[in-house]
Amino acid sequence: MLPVGKVPPEKLRDVVFKHLGVRGERVLIKSGIGIDASAIDFGDSVLVASTDPITGAEKHIGFYAVNINANDVATFGAKPKWFLVSVLLPENADEKLLKEIMSDIDKSAKSLDIAVIGGHTEVTPGLKKPIVVGTMLGEVKKEKLVHAGNAKPGDAIILTKGAGIEGTAIIASEREDELVGVFGKEFVERAKAFLWKISVVKEALIANEIGVNAMHDPTEGGIANGLHEMADASGLGFEVHYERIPIAEETRKICEYFNLDPLSLISSGALLIAAPKENADEIVAALKKENLAASVIGEFLGDKKKRIIIRDGAEKELKQPLSDELWKVV
Repeated sequence: MLPVGKVPPEKLRDVVFKHLGVRGERVLIKSGIGIDASAIDFGDSVLVASTDPITGAEKHIGFYAVNINANDVATFGAKPKWFLVSVLLPENADEKLLKEIMSDIDKSAKSLDIAVIGGHTEVTPGLKKPIVVGTMLGEVKKEKLVHAGNAKPGDAIILTKGAGIEGTAIIASEREDELVGVFGKEFVERAKAFLWKISVVKEALIANEIGVNAMHDPTEGGIANGLHEMADASGLGFEVHYERIPIAEETRKICEYFNLDPLSLISSGALLIAAPKENADEIVAALKKENLAASVIGEFLGDKKKRIIIRDGAEKELKQPLSDELWKVV
């Protein structure tokens, strides 16, 4: 039986990636382990396309759909421009729910200067809550195209914002009453507001202009899974320092309360960047100038079997999560 959440990498390799039709003569990059978008040659420019469903949240699901898909496109260095969306509603849905979802999609798209150009809407038998599936298209000059599988040995690993951003917002919303009773209303409102931090479009485009080798937004499985996905895609290992990974107070306390690992909690809003060491300080400074927190948390290694985290001076293997911590509580 498959676990809840993303299909494990070995099953993707053995089943999914063996059934992908023809290669496509203009396809520069196809989706793969850690590769969340595809790139198609259009001469001087490249069309970048990504698709993702929103299944773990109900509130603000339209906002998530636009931003999560925009993030995947931006990690290729591309500006997100066009969005297609399929809205699947449960059988008990009413017009109010549909209007809320579409209003969220509209506002989110406008905030990123994105056109919603098509999609599908239906009431779907068997669903307990809505699911929104988005496809984002973006564009980048060919010479500025990057992807998660191009990290190099010795590259600095830069993390923006911190761990568990999206998971913090989802849990605070879905378990609000319980958490208010434990931590108080003000704390929970701060945690819910993490929702508005999940876009990485701005930081991805800034970093790409300075010069990076690879970028990846860690979604399901959090920072830990994101590091493994970049390493798998690039054929590398990594070394990171736990104390350098920012974990907000709200994230830390919620994870302690539910006994969750913040490094394995869905982390949309964070961006992992692999950059030549000579560019790392400039990237961090440029992001901080735009009030975007960023830290160098480690480096990529040539030995693909060496994937370690250093905590309190001790090295240990950073294992790849089998499932996101979010599924334990929502």
